[in-house]
Amino acid sequence: MTKSNREKNITIHWFRQDLRLSDNPSLYEAAQEGDVLPIYILDNKNSGEHALGAASRWWLHYSLNALQKSLGGKLSLYQGNPQEILSSLIQRYPVKGVYWNRCYEPWRIKRDQKIKECLKLVGIKTANFNGSLLWEPWQIHKKDGTPYKVFTPYYKRGCLLAPPPRLPLAAPKNLDLVYDSAGSFLNELDLLPSIHWDKKMEAYWQMGEEKAQARLDIFLKNGLADYKEGRNFPAKKNVSRLSPHLHFGEISPHQVWYRAKKECSGENLDHFLSELGWREFSHSLLYYFPGLPRQNWQNKFDAFPWQNNREFLECWQKGQTGYPIVDAGMRELWQTGYIHNRVRMIVGSFLVKNLLLHWNHGERWFWDCLVDADLANNSASWQWVAGCGADAAPYFRVFNPITQGSKFDSSGEYTRCFVPELKRLPDKYLFRPWEAPLDVLKEAGVTLGKEYPRPIVDVKISREKALEAFASLKKANL
Repeated sequence: MTKSNREKNITIHWFRQDLRLSDNPSLYEAAQEGDVLPIYILDNKNSGEHALGAASRWWLHYSLNALQKSLGGKLSLYQGNPQEILSSLIQRYPVKGVYWNRCYEPWRIKRDQKIKECLKLVGIKTANFNGSLLWEPWQIHKKDGTPYKVFTPYYKRGCLLAPPPRLPLAAPKNLDLVYDSAGSFLNELDLLPSIHWDKKMEAYWQMGEEKAQARLDIFLKNGLADYKEGRNFPAKKNVSRLSPHLHFGEISPHQVWYRAKKECSGENLDHFLSELGWREFSHSLLYYFPGLPRQNWQNKFDAFPWQNNREFLECWQKGQTGYPIVDAGMRELWQTGYIHNRVRMIVGSFLVKNLLLHWNHGERWFWDCLVDADLANNSASWQWVAGCGADAAPYFRVFNPITQGSKFDSSGEYTRCFVPELKRLPDKYLFRPWEAPLDVLKEAGVTLGKEYPRPIVDVKISREKALEAFASLKKANL
C-alpha cells in the first residue's frame, strides 16, 4: 500500500445487481465522500441452492468485463465470503464507509444485515440504497398495512397512487478510484462454461451499460408503439428484451420508466409500464414470502398429485415433446438463454398441467438456462402458471399448444426458426404434424418418431387429467 493510499478517505462501493455508472445511488453517494474503491464479490457460499445458474454466470462475465472497461480497469474483483473480504480491505486501506444498493433475495437480506452489524462494531459507516426497484416492497401495501396479494390492486391502487419513482441520477462527474491489486482477474472467477454451449448465445446478446441503453433505444423506436398487441407474437420485435439488463442492473427501472413515458403515451405505454409493475409485484411477494422459490404460496397445493416422470421432463427440457410451439420455446431457451413471454406461459402450462410435473422442475431449469434468471420473477411466474401462486392463473386455464401456436405464430416464422426439421411442413399441419397425411409428411422430409417426435401426451386427455387433479385438490380442502 502506498503512502498516498494511507492518506486517502476511501469509501467502498460494492457492486452487486447494479453493474452501471449512471443512476447508481450508492456509487453516486460514495463519490461525494471522496475516493471510491469499487468492488464486486462473487459469493457462492451464502447463496446456497440459488447460486447463479450457468447462463447467468455467462452473462455476468461479459457484464463485469464491460463495467471494468467503463471504470478504466479499476474494478476490484473477488470470490468468497464478502464479510471476510471486506474485513481484509478495511485492514489494508483507510476505509471510512461501505456503500451498496439493496438486493431482495432472502439469503442476501440475511447476509447484508450481518455484514452491517459487523462493520458497525469496528466503526465503519454503512449506507444502502434503492437502485433496483421503482418502489420498495415496504412502500406499497394495503390500508391495513398488509401486503397486496393480487397484482391489479397492487399496481393500480398501490403503485400508481404512491409517490412517483425518483428521477434517474447522472453518473458521478468526478470519480476518483482506488484499485486493489490483490483482487482477482475476471477469468479467475471461472464464470464461463468449460464446454462451449454458449457460442450460439453470443449472437443474440450484447452486455453492459452502453448496450443496455442501446437496447432500450431500439425498443422505444421499433417496439413500444404496438406493444399491447405485438408483445403476444414471438416472431415480432415488440418485446423489450431488457430483462437481463434490468436483472444485472446494467440499466435501472427508473431509466426505463421515464424514457418510456417520454417517448410514448396511451395504452401501449400503460401495458409496458404494467410489466415493470409485475416485476415490482414479484419482488414484493418474495420479500414478504421468502419461501416463494420452493414452497407453494397457496399451501393447499402441498397435496397436489404431481407425477414423477423423468422421461417427460427430459423431453420438455430438450424440446422434444412433439408439440412444435412448446419445442420451439424450449429450444429458444437453450440456444439463446431466453424465451418470449407468451411462449414462457405456453411451455410452463404444458409442464405443470399437461405433464403434471411439479413447477419446481421448471423453476430450476429456467434458473440454470435463462440469462434473465431472477429469483423473484422466476418464482412468482412459475407459481402463477401452476395456479398455486398469488393472483394465479385459474386451475381450468390450460394453454392448448396447438391453438396457441396457430393464433400467435400463424405464419410459423418463430416455430420454424427453432424447429427447422418442420420448416417445409405446410402451415395447416405445422402445429399438429401427426394429423398430416403421409404424402405431406414425406414431401416435407418428416418421419414422425425419427426427424420429429410424436406427441408424448394427448393434449385433450392430459387436460382432463389435470382438471381431475385440481378437482381432487378442491375436495381435499373442503
